[in-house]
Amino acid sequence: MTRISLVRHGQTDWNLAKRIQGSSDIPLNDTGRAQAEATALAMAGGSYDAIYASPLGRATETAEIIASHTGLDAPLPLPEVAERRYGEAEGLTGAEILARWPEGTPVPGRETRDAVVARALPALMELGEKHPGESIVVVSHGGVIGALARHVTDHAMPGPGEVIPNGSVHEFVYEDGRLTLDRFNVTPEDRDLFTASVI
Repeated sequence: MTRISLVRHGQTDWNLAKRIQGSSDIPLNDTGRAQAEATALAMAGGSYDAIYASPLGRATETAEIIASHTGLDAPLPLPEVAERRYGEAEGLTGAEILARWPEGTPVPGRETRDAVVARALPALMELGEKHPGESIVVVSHGGVIGALARHVTDHAMPGPGEVIPNGSVHEFVYEDGRLTLDRFNVTPEDRDLFTASVI
């Protein structure tokens, strides 16, 4: 069994303004760095064997902060868990997107959730094979975490209106060729859950 802690990066200015980031490489803001620090301090009570990150700067910096508190080496890049591409919607707010492309209208260049799962899920399963009996950290993005959670829970998670906060941790388990969701939306306030869940 391999435990995979999927972490959402800290806040950026576009998160704050509710703008879709997608593949745009927007850096953490000061709040985001503080969130990454809080998550890192909460995770410091656990035991981890490796850390990987989306190559987008906001995820890589979050991973570097976590690595500095958990005794891990520098994060290794994992391009398959980069954020969902939103095409022409990147940089826009939800209201602006709906104004340009009403509900049901395809957004040019937007990656489907199925496509996100098709690239991210095999990458995580490969990590599961590579790290048997270990606990690893993967820093990714809300769109990727949400797509994976929906896929492995048959759309039970996230629940209606449930968001994936910046800095939150989502515990997946890889065993016997299958990825399952163990805990969803663990936050730095849930410090005991980090230590209780590690192998």
